[in-house]
Amino acid sequence: MNAIPKPVAGLAVLGLIGLGLWYFWPAGQTEQWLGYVEAETMYIAAPVSGRLAQRNVDRGSPVSAGTPLFSLDPESTDADTARLEAQVTAAQAQAADLAQARQRAPELAVSQAAAAQAQALLTKAAQDFARIDALARKGFASRAQLDAARAARDAAAAALAQTRAQIASGELTAGRAAQIGAADAQIASAAAALRGQRQRQREIAPLAPAAGVVEQTFYNPGEWVPANAPVVAVLPDAKRKLRFFVPQDRIAALHPGSAVRFTCDGCGAARSVKVTWISPRSEFTPPVIYSEHARAKLVFMVEALLPADAKPLPPGLPVQVMPE
Repeated sequence: MNAIPKPVAGLAVLGLIGLGLWYFWPAGQTEQWLGYVEAETMYIAAPVSGRLAQRNVDRGSPVSAGTPLFSLDPESTDADTARLEAQVTAAQAQAADLAQARQRAPELAVSQAAAAQAQALLTKAAQDFARIDALARKGFASRAQLDAARAARDAAAAALAQTRAQIASGELTAGRAAQIGAADAQIASAAAALRGQRQRQREIAPLAPAAGVVEQTFYNPGEWVPANAPVVAVLPDAKRKLRFFVPQDRIAALHPGSAVRFTCDGCGAARSVKVTWISPRSEFTPPVIYSEHARAKLVFMVEALLPADAKPLPPGLPVQVMPE
């Protein structure tokens, strides 16, 4: 049997080695940046302290915008509201009283009747004076009669003027302009305090500000809640984002508005999102993403807002981000 020439055998061995390297060499992979899903939790609290009367949601409950979350005992706030409503009513009554005429309608009617009587007496006295004056010109009336008629006419005119002055005085408002202005200011102050108290009533029974899920509850009904202490934590669907880390040599290619794609376990096909924020400072690869593929080197944190979805991704879910 003839032996295979050594050069041919060498070429065959090299060919087998090359074929093995081609077959077993890892296929080229698209560049991926590691990250995770992050969310901005909203902590819902009341501005005043009180006993928790009701909590309408539990941990894990889905909520929509406007869903009642909890309410404090409203007894004290209702009492304050009633007190301020009474203050507004009293201030309005005081202002109305100052704006009314000094004399009541029946009293003004008496003065107006007296004015009508004085007008009638003046008319008669003026006619008497005119008649006696005509007679005095012809010599049929004495000087004394003419003076008496003139005096009677002037007295009737003065009486009418006095009665009309009394009517005008009675029609004046009971308060001066400064007093009426102070009363109007008191109404405005009481009304503003009432609006603030009604807002306080709404704040002790807050509604969900956005659709999402209740991440945590901190108090149970019957417990005392300090002022400004969160009672419920809501994780809004529209406040979830990707947070991933880009090597320093690739960060220059990204800017707010750049489109990237991401995948995750169970997410299905890759989805596209837009970059919303890029950190101005570099950092070493954080431990949360450190691996053989992401070793210690300088990276920049980048964020991309996730669109609101019927099934939002849970915070902390690892993702792989790729440039488009």
